[in-house]
Amino acid sequence: MRVLIQLRLSADLVAAVADPATTVASADVAGDLPGIVLDRSFAPVAVPRPVPAAGETDQLTYSMAPADASVVVRGEIADADLAADVSRLTGSPVVTGVFADPVIETSLTCGGGPAVGTWHDVGTLLRSGDLAAAGMDGRAVALAIVDSGINAARVAQVRGGQVTIDKARSWNPAGVTGTAGEFPVAHGSMCAFDALIAAPQASLIDIPVLQSKRQGSTVMDGLLSDALAGYAHLHTVLTDQPAATRALVISNSWGSFAPSWDFPVGQPGNYSDNPSHPFNVIVGSLEAAGADIIFAAGNCGRDCPDDRCAFTDRPIGGANSHPSVLAIGGVDTKGQRVGYSSQGPGRLTARKPDICGYTHFLGSTAFGATEPDTGTSAACPVAAGLVAAIRTAWSATELPPAQLRALLQRTATAQAGGFDYDYGYGIANVGAVLAELERSTTRA
Repeated sequence: MRVLIQLRLSADLVAAVADPATTVASADVAGDLPGIVLDRSFAPVAVPRPVPAAGETDQLTYSMAPADASVVVRGEIADADLAADVSRLTGSPVVTGVFADPVIETSLTCGGGPAVGTWHDVGTLLRSGDLAAAGMDGRAVALAIVDSGINAARVAQVRGGQVTIDKARSWNPAGVTGTAGEFPVAHGSMCAFDALIAAPQASLIDIPVLQSKRQGSTVMDGLLSDALAGYAHLHTVLTDQPAATRALVISNSWGSFAPSWDFPVGQPGNYSDNPSHPFNVIVGSLEAAGADIIFAAGNCGRDCPDDRCAFTDRPIGGANSHPSVLAIGGVDTKGQRVGYSSQGPGRLTARKPDICGYTHFLGSTAFGATEPDTGTSAACPVAAGLVAAIRTAWSATELPPAQLRALLQRTATAQAGGFDYDYGYGIANVGAVLAELERSTTRA
């Protein structure tokens, strides 16, 4: 089983790992740990420590101070004696945790129906003209597509117009070759296309974690550890921005489908239900620093589940259900929930999905001339593009991510008289969002 090992190290070592200008190898920090084959290609990742905020609040702050942060490395332990190997590892004085490193996969769809509308219809529903008139087109906003890589030429060809790839701030996992914006046309290109519907001028950051190769892998799956390393990179991208204009939107159309790749619920190393898993911690810390993080709710809806769905209930788990992310369900352009869109309650937070975005429309043609952009994989970047458009005018300092999520929730068009586990708070309502932002500007 592939695992993440969390280490408590000296302040000097932690500081070296946390410094993007310093190269530190896994062997330099892990030494000879018992019962594990260390993955020497994986660069150690510094993970902040959650700290309760001062005063009477359940919010957390995150400390990356060398005395507080931990370091995570990746390796493999034998399945035959898993419990004994975990016990030996946690008995080491430097090991503070052994966590699952589950396979993560794209969230396409089991649905085979024809497209319902086109991406132009989605633009109309998102009131992209009104957004642009209000100066909200994503210009200068960093929009990270954490997926299988982007083919910018294809996206530009189908859209008509220029696509901006921020190559300097893009990032590849270890072992992944290829240039930002020049990956084969696939799932990531669809996500990039859909994000640009509402934010056509956004600067795309290409984070191709689903290009990772492993023994027995399929075309588009990866490991959670690569997403962890990618998020550590994005934390640097965010904190390098001036605080007054800080804006980073992260679109994630993927998730973990099978509990067999995870430790059982209740074990300390579990991912799906464990807020202390390093990836769930780094998600919370990045949001606290000012990033807007959008996840697909997944395609395990009871009406039409993807055939990979192996959860018997509550399929929205791990970071897809994190309280600090916006989890997106799917509706078609007629406002009908698509049958594969996962229903809540979520595992880390019960009230998931948060809202619904549009999907199952003819758009990128990444999978064929008549094949729709589909799944919550499409709904997620559609919503991420809306967030990026808003960030053109409202920085994360002016409108923190938690406040923007609350705005999108309370302005959504409810489908059941309030929150429900099919639609969340409802379908994103851009007109209501613009009206409330206008009122906020007037009051200021």
